[in-house]
Amino acid sequence: MNVQEYMIELGENARDAARLVAKADTNLKNQALLAMADAIDNSRPALREANAIDLENGRNNGLDAAMLDRLELTDARIDTMIEGLRQVAALPDPVGAINDLKFLPSGIQVGKMRVPLGVIGIIYESRPNVTVEAASLCLKSGNATILRGGSEAINSNKAVAECIQQGLKLAGLPENAVQVVETTDREAVGQMITMPEYVDVIVPRGGKGLIERISRDAKVTVIKHLDGICHVYIDDAADKGKAINVALNAKTHRYGTCNTMETLLVNAGIAAEVLPELAERYQAVGVELRGCERTCELVPFANQASSEDWATEYLAPILAVKIVDTMDEAILHINRYGSHHTDSIITENYTKSRAFLREVDSSSVMVNASTRFADGFEYGLGAEIGISTDKIHARGPVGLDGLTSEKYVVLGDGHIRQ
Repeated sequence: MNVQEYMIELGENARDAARLVAKADTNLKNQALLAMADAIDNSRPALREANAIDLENGRNNGLDAAMLDRLELTDARIDTMIEGLRQVAALPDPVGAINDLKFLPSGIQVGKMRVPLGVIGIIYESRPNVTVEAASLCLKSGNATILRGGSEAINSNKAVAECIQQGLKLAGLPENAVQVVETTDREAVGQMITMPEYVDVIVPRGGKGLIERISRDAKVTVIKHLDGICHVYIDDAADKGKAINVALNAKTHRYGTCNTMETLLVNAGIAAEVLPELAERYQAVGVELRGCERTCELVPFANQASSEDWATEYLAPILAVKIVDTMDEAILHINRYGSHHTDSIITENYTKSRAFLREVDSSSVMVNASTRFADGFEYGLGAEIGISTDKIHARGPVGLDGLTSEKYVVLGDGHIRQ
């Protein structure tokens, strides 16, 4: 069987399973999730053995230390996978919920019901725990899923998939509701993203190159974000203490995440009061500053920023800094150079804060809070499948609701249109 035939078979299996999972009740889905957690707990030796093979292959193939770290399944990470499954089981089930039900003058009631998307294809790299996260969220939201992990984690993903399918079987749900692509041939990705008859949505989780390729070539709707060029704007009406604390946390809490601040904008009216102290704090923890001309005058050790710096996601201890004259100038900069991911204003002015919320075109917009909060768990979603910066039904962290859509429902009692 060639790759195309293999992927079509997975697609057919997933489509059949999706019909059954879509009508499964909450109790049945939760039983499956809890059975998966038990299966993973009972399969620790097999998981570690499979993961050891992947780690050894990775070392032999020259994977760097960071990639090997992401690949490793430690006992703590297995514990997190188990806890994640139990947390998803405890979350409210969105499927079938009816919202905005209202009577109309004709006497009918009209509302919106949440329904599954169908079959979700998820493409990701390195981390085997994503297999569990993706499977659990797709199942709880009533979807079947096809999971294509990175070739470096193939043995780990197969071992995890066996545990997932044990849980499905014990609950009486179709094992094909979660399928892991077992070929490392890259053609499998090309096939998956061009099978709209079998796959309804693609969610890529990986580097920018992977996501750009999928977005370019896919014939299936893609939920994605390419960059995390996030901003914090310190307004002239900001509280200095809040501004320094938020700006430090947004950059230095973690450098390699998509919700880390990459550009700091400071109003000219407060720059002399805030920037020198903030710059010293950044310097103390090894953050390189690349500033505009006015920034460099206030902070002599800052390097001159180039035009490319305003549009760069560093994922490193580097920060672009620009002084602006007004909030409007800050908003224009954000909407021009940002990636529509997450942006925050620090201000004590209510009117300005509400204008910033309205006018910044991003999936998460914040007032007096660190951009690092842009995360499904922090938003109370329990977990997320990824973050979307697209203007489709799902925008921002994509949790269970984001893996469903809505359809109109009409309730009548023999009503006819006059």
